[in-house]
Amino acid sequence: MKTPSLTTYQRHHLRPTYDHHVSYLFGPMVRASQAHVVMLTEQGLIPAERGARLLGGLRELAADTGTPPEYDGSFEDVYYLVEKRLAEACGIPTSQLDVQLARSRNDLDAGVFRMVLREQLLRVVDRVLATGATALERADRYADVVITGYTHRRPAQPTTIGHALAGYAEALAGEAVAYADLLDQLNQSPLGSCAFAGTDLDINPARIAELLGFAGLVTNSYEAVAGADHLVRVATLNAQALATGARLARTLMDWLTWRWVVTPGDFTQGSSIMPQKRNPVVLEHLVSMAGAEAADAASVLNNVGAAWWEDSNNATTDVQVRLWDSDDRAERFFALLGGFLAELEPLEPPTNAEIVRSGATTTAAADALTRHGVPFRAAHSVVGRLVRGGAPDEWTPADVRAAAEAVGITESLDDAAITDLIAAAVRPELVLDRAQADGPGATAVRAQVAVVRGTFDTVAERVAALRERMAGADRKLDQLVAGRAVTDRAGQ
Repeated sequence: MKTPSLTTYQRHHLRPTYDHHVSYLFGPMVRASQAHVVMLTEQGLIPAERGARLLGGLRELAADTGTPPEYDGSFEDVYYLVEKRLAEACGIPTSQLDVQLARSRNDLDAGVFRMVLREQLLRVVDRVLATGATALERADRYADVVITGYTHRRPAQPTTIGHALAGYAEALAGEAVAYADLLDQLNQSPLGSCAFAGTDLDINPARIAELLGFAGLVTNSYEAVAGADHLVRVATLNAQALATGARLARTLMDWLTWRWVVTPGDFTQGSSIMPQKRNPVVLEHLVSMAGAEAADAASVLNNVGAAWWEDSNNATTDVQVRLWDSDDRAERFFALLGGFLAELEPLEPPTNAEIVRSGATTTAAADALTRHGVPFRAAHSVVGRLVRGGAPDEWTPADVRAAAEAVGITESLDDAAITDLIAAAVRPELVLDRAQADGPGATAVRAQVAVVRGTFDTVAERVAALRERMAGADRKLDQLVAGRAVTDRAGQ
């Protein structure tokens, strides 16, 4: 039999959309349908024997892990493929199906989209937590490795590898909390809202939510199918998290170029012509991935903003490709960044002399004067004159007195103040003893590591609780489906 040719709309929209969506949506649609049929049966809205037949067919579909059929135009999309195959599995025409009783494609899509995103974001947050743990481990290990900290791409003040990585870990911790909050928002069920106005039938949406591992229901049925804030949050949070990671990647490129740290061999490519080259291109890929993430977020925002406040494909269905790709990219991004950090080791950090020659110690030198009662601006002026006269490791007590005299503070400048100024100017390692809780002192950094680790632990507990909820729901639904389907088979 000759396959009918596809229409222009089918060739250029329905088929490519189906090809991309079917692997994401078919399984969750079957799962949501199982919970729906259990609820319909329990509510007495369909006879038990018809419910059992449907559950038997759905169980057959759920067990089929083969390649999905090619799009041939005999069904419109994944939703209608499920109906078509369910009718075949049940041995009845589609006209006798009850699976869509008190349900619309609108609320089914909205629920399934949340289910897919929920699974993806759980994997993303796993990677965020793992990358955070690695960053903290390295921060603790290298809390006493002094480097030059930069601002505006210029040497600024001494800090440590540990201080920088603990700072990134804190940013990651904030993003981990945001992902956990987003999962809470996603884990509210829209199922039961039907097209948008619900139904007069005595359904139990809370039962469907329970069987699918949702924590509750979207409060308003119009919002349940028209709302897209949760979709925007997925895209924008991914873009934010990757943008921050890309900034770290740029900094790591500098550290590698300056040979402060070892170039991890597993994350490099060789040159096609220069045998000495090992290029850490993964860092370039991370920056590019962050750019793609921003583009996906912009696409989602543009589509949602161009839609009406109602069920609309461009605000929901059409943004799914961008969201699924965004989540996949975020997961890979953090796998790569975490793997890179796990192999990060100091190689040739800047020497004390190099740090001093960069001018990075001059702020500490000015602060040393203020501890002896010199006003800040005057201390700053003294050190400024010294800097203009030569590098800090060349300063002498006579130079300091001359600069102080020029500023007009000689009477308040004693030998102890001069000694402290010169020590601060030539000993960048003193930063390791800094007591400020959020600063680069080694003890402080290790305390920061403990605090940030506590945030990650809290997020991990929230994620574990969600997974347990979902696993418990799966076990319960599997038992219900198996029991009812077996009863139906026994009666045939």
